[in-house]
Amino acid sequence: MAPFQTNKDLISTGMKEFNVLLDQQVFEDPLISEEDMMIIVDDWMSLYTNYYKKQVLGSQQEQDSALKELQQELSTLGSQFLAKYRTFLKSKEPSSSKLPSS
Repeated sequence: MAPFQTNKDLISTGMKEFNVLLDQQVFEDPLISEEDMMIIVDDWMSLYTNYYKKQVLGSQQEQDSALKELQQELSTLGSQFLAKYRTFLKSKEPSSSKLPSS
């Protein structure tokens, strides 16, 4: 991989690659709980942050700022993924049919 020209390039690439990972996930049996999926996504975010941490450029303050921005962007993508997963889980729940009221 070619070195990044700017931290914005690094953040953009990290977001794209993280999004590819999320898009590759297939929701099927056996289902995992929402809580476990949250742990998995958090672990993925840590993995990506630690990977890109070694490649950020600039002064310590610029590096800290870039990593914070990357973490925020990954968190946003992770939250969107978890919302999609939550909707999927709800669709798999047995529907609770209400009895007609008298």
